[in-house]
Amino acid sequence: MIVPMIVVALLVALDQVVKAWVVAHIAVGETVAFLPGLALTHLQNDGAAFSMLRGQQWFFYLITVISLVVVAWLWRDAKHSRFYKAGLVLILAGTLGNFIDRLRFGAVTDMFETTFMNFAIFNVADACLTIGVIIVVIYLLFMDGKEHPSR
Repeated sequence: MIVPMIVVALLVALDQVVKAWVVAHIAVGETVAFLPGLALTHLQNDGAAFSMLRGQQWFFYLITVISLVVVAWLWRDAKHSRFYKAGLVLILAGTLGNFIDRLRFGAVTDMFETTFMNFAIFNVADACLTIGVIIVVIYLLFMDGKEHPSR
């Protein structure tokens, strides 16, 4: 349990450091070229993806608490699957990273913009959440109950 919590702490720290750097160096609404196909665009989002449910902070606090309870419950069911646990670690890190922003600032700092397609501007926590959910869904749909214990 210690290693997963260290990974969560490192991912949350990375998320917070990237957000702090963006806040300190890029004006809100400004876009800076970063990598081919990716730009840094500083946004303050008080909603969810694509700014849905803007200003409904109470809802996001409730969803965070529910998410933490669900992750804890699923962790108990994770057995010995590192893949499944990795997904849960990413979900936990993403949930906490954005929750910290909502508590501190009333909004989440987003910065990564894909310039090769129209997609929501996101942050490290959002990427953790998305990848974590994909991993958990893959595990539950295709792997759960099909593992063989190590011999």
